[in-house]
Amino acid sequence: MGNFQEKVTFIWDLADLLRGTYKRNEYQKVILPFTILKRFDSVLNYSKQDIINAYNIYKDKFENLEHLLTQAAKDKNGNELGFYNYSEFDFPGLLEDPEQIEENLMHYLDCFSSNVQDIFENFHIKDHIARLSKADLLYLLIKKFSESKIDLHPDKVSNHEMGTIFEELIRKFSEQSNEEAGEHFTPRDVVELMTKLMFVENGLTLKENGLIRLIYDPACGTGGMLTSCQEYIKEINNSIDVVLYGQEINQEIYAICKADMLIKGENSENIKGPSSTLSDDQLPHEKFHYMISNPPYGRKWEQDKELVLKEAEKGFNGRFGAGTPRINDGQLLFLEHMLSKMKTDEKSRIAVITNGSPLFTGDAGSGESNIRKWIIEEDYLEAIIGLPEQLFYNTGIRTYIWILTNKKPEERIGKIQLIDASTNFKKMRKSLGNKRNYLEKEDIEHILDLYKAFDLNDYSKIFDNEEFGYIKVVVERPLQLNYEVNEERLENLYSVNVFAKLSQSKSKDPTIKIKEEEAGKHKQREILEALKNVKGIYTNWDKFESEVNDVLGSFNFSAAVLKNMIMALSKHDDTSDYVTDGKGKKKPDGKLRDTEKIPLKEDIEEYFKREVLKYYSDAWIDTKKDKVGYEINFTQHFYKYEPPRPLEEIEGDIKKITAEIQDLIQEDLDES
Repeated sequence: MGNFQEKVTFIWDLADLLRGTYKRNEYQKVILPFTILKRFDSVLNYSKQDIINAYNIYKDKFENLEHLLTQAAKDKNGNELGFYNYSEFDFPGLLEDPEQIEENLMHYLDCFSSNVQDIFENFHIKDHIARLSKADLLYLLIKKFSESKIDLHPDKVSNHEMGTIFEELIRKFSEQSNEEAGEHFTPRDVVELMTKLMFVENGLTLKENGLIRLIYDPACGTGGMLTSCQEYIKEINNSIDVVLYGQEINQEIYAICKADMLIKGENSENIKGPSSTLSDDQLPHEKFHYMISNPPYGRKWEQDKELVLKEAEKGFNGRFGAGTPRINDGQLLFLEHMLSKMKTDEKSRIAVITNGSPLFTGDAGSGESNIRKWIIEEDYLEAIIGLPEQLFYNTGIRTYIWILTNKKPEERIGKIQLIDASTNFKKMRKSLGNKRNYLEKEDIEHILDLYKAFDLNDYSKIFDNEEFGYIKVVVERPLQLNYEVNEERLENLYSVNVFAKLSQSKSKDPTIKIKEEEAGKHKQREILEALKNVKGIYTNWDKFESEVNDVLGSFNFSAAVLKNMIMALSKHDDTSDYVTDGKGKKKPDGKLRDTEKIPLKEDIEEYFKREVLKYYSDAWIDTKKDKVGYEINFTQHFYKYEPPRPLEEIEGDIKKITAEIQDLIQEDLDES
């Protein structure tokens, strides 16, 4: 079975054994850990006897055998595996004693090194072993996993192929149980593009010997992005020491990632979890050369809220100094987190994928806008690439790759490149979930060429940083009212809180309550009758206020209450006098208040004269309310106007279709 898809199919079909004992959405809880267990068993095969010998020699001499047993566990090339199992059992050996298979398998698991035990604890594998044994399925499952058709020995299945098998199994299980497969891994074509974009302009010499490069993914899933980056660097210079770091929140996916890293000979202790990166950063002091990630889209961060807000209080001494977005989407929090992990004395680069929300959601002064403002004003953002739709397993929406760095090349300083790659894709012959399109090699190379050329054309736009910023100004227009006491406006008084409450009672005693309410209604009638003594229409606040004071003076209303009552008796009137304060300054009309977004690169006064004063000569800007905002309206910059079809052409089509319908109807009539 040389083809990995055949292996996937065989493993997938093992789920048939579980029918009845397990629900469909539980199959992966058994199949995935047993696949990993089988892989560990196969990888350890070469040095199995050496490990057992070392254990038997030293078990009574030393309390801690971790180091000695790790040294004994090697592959056929003499490289240490980083894990071991000193049990006499392996998969074939377990089958030799069917009656004791549960007890022997538990012992086998206990003989693994602690790093492997951590993996299986996150799978809760012992609970499933007991459940399988009770259903008389444990022996059958081990027997199936021992067949030659599923030989997972490293000689037959490379580490890269094994990682692909894990991903495909997760995708199939997730699709079957309607879970989000795309939360756990990103399609390989997208990962390849992100990796190449991150390294295409790295500014770091990767040809030197003795280099160490640290790579990090804060939402690492099964680790595919980390592996892609490592492979890319190794192709350039195999002598570079590439150290991978990641954190994952999902227990089972964390376990798969850690197992995959361990099998590949990486330091699995650098894979942290299972916990949320946002509220529980398990690599608080690490800084990285490269960071790559596909954090969850539109995921609420409510469960992280308390600790995230506490971290935000630290300002830029923490990870969220620029602000926090609204609670229903944490993508920008991941961006801030990654930027906080950049090297301070070396160049760092970031490739992260998001949906459209982080580009434009949030008005000036909001958390989202403030985060974009910080990113752009600090000149971290190098490029954004708009991808085609339907590239991902769990969503068909458009997505965007952000490229960020703390040290831009000279020609890109103060600039941001937008690339529209929405038409660069090929259709898949068979869709995988929502993934109906994919990026072929030529599509990836075309996008890279657009990035490297850094030119203006239909698919690549270059902007100054300031072009994404604007000042949101509050435009006020003066308050102009006429005033009249009539039946319609008197009804408005019931919306004035103090007036309305006159006829209300807080007493719980029914008798007192009725008495107080009747007294209040009587007072309301007295007020209304008094106001009716004010005759005519007024266009000046002060004159009307004087009249109202004269008729209502005996009621001892405060100035604030009288103001609210006058407003209830008023109506907007462009011909009336301006309402002014005690200093003669025009008061604004809240109902006419408006806002304008003025580009940062534009003169505010010139814009205001052209766009506002031209229409409202008495308007003004309340400068105390100015707010700076940033948004990246990606689609707008690539919009192409397509004129509507000529009416004659549309009319011709309608006549043609109508004629066809009539012909069909006539055919039916003739046949009947």
